[in-house]
Amino acid sequence: MELPRNTFKHALAAGRPQIGLWSTLSSSLTVELLAGAGFDWMLLDMEHSPNDLESLFCQLQASEPYPTHAVVRVPWNDAVMLKRVLDIGAQTVLIPMIDNAEQARAAVAAMRYPPRGIRGVGGTTRATRWGRIQNYPQRAESELCILLQVETVTSLEQIEAIAAVDGVDGIFVGPADLHASFGHVGERHHPDVWPIIEEAIRRIRAAGRAPGFLTSHEPDARRILEIGGQFVAVGSDASLLASAADSLKKRFLG
Repeated sequence: MELPRNTFKHALAAGRPQIGLWSTLSSSLTVELLAGAGFDWMLLDMEHSPNDLESLFCQLQASEPYPTHAVVRVPWNDAVMLKRVLDIGAQTVLIPMIDNAEQARAAVAAMRYPPRGIRGVGGTTRATRWGRIQNYPQRAESELCILLQVETVTSLEQIEAIAAVDGVDGIFVGPADLHASFGHVGERHHPDVWPIIEEAIRRIRAAGRAPGFLTSHEPDARRILEIGGQFVAVGSDASLLASAADSLKKRFLG
């Protein structure tokens, strides 16, 4: 059995923009519905959602028949969590709160088998198609995609050093926590912070890594793509559902 090709990773390497959706409702039914919409990728969130490993497992299964690529955001830069997420079949992982190159190297090491890393070897896992993919440990790394989040004042100062770490495919600029780090918690487009976000996107691209971003505000999304953003999420399941429900209620109940 062949190792699944990571279409998302190869698209980023080729410089092709990838448009995605955020999924936080922790439901395999929601994930299957969203995957059928045909976006390039979909974020399955474990950081700011009630997802656990078992619910994530079901969501990966639900998205499997569709071309939309599943990206898993783990709750923290934790080698044990990363090992388990990889073993259940995630090929692309987004890791939050990376402030420096040391943390970036730790994240990369957790996703690589020895001697290049520290990932534990499990034989009969979903990632290996229950042992049917021959030589999985020797081949897995070529299809794994490592995305890191920069979302603090400290991390912005370290973008080039983080980008220089071997194995990093992309760097995601986290707008909410970045605004909070600058003293503007709850905001997403403060006039003092937005130019810094744009500059971060340019710096990531100049450093040879794919820049990522999340915004449901279409002009902002198009601006990020215009200046070099490559993996850009343009909405979330929760906000789409809430907006549609509010709109329907307003039409009938005022």
